[in-house]
Amino acid sequence: MSEKGKKDALKDSSYQFALKIILLCRKLQIEEREYLISKQLAKSGTSIGANIEEASGAQSTNDFIAKFHISLKEARESNYWLRLLKDSGLITLEEYDELIKELNFITNMLTKSLKTAKKNLDKEKGQK
Repeated sequence: MSEKGKKDALKDSSYQFALKIILLCRKLQIEEREYLISKQLAKSGTSIGANIEEASGAQSTNDFIAKFHISLKEARESNYWLRLLKDSGLITLEEYDELIKELNFITNMLTKSLKTAKKNLDKEKGQK
């Protein structure tokens, strides 16, 4: 897959994940009257894609890396909230498994992209 194809897949995946998180949080608030964790999950789960989107307009490789690091941190936080929802019985194992599978895909892509960006940054520094 080309670098552009990877970036598009990451953007698309994180956007679809954010949509599912929004729907899950709405369901939790309506059906379970759960507001605290759902708000935290909504913030972290939608922030992943927002920072990936911001990275596409980065002013430098360092800026790009910083945005992807934020996305990775938000993905880890989302993982925490999802585990907490599963273990408290507020979401089903099936809901959890589907979302974690997507989150792991996004996390892996972010990690690979960060490694590539850091390698490119090292090359840039070596040329100066």
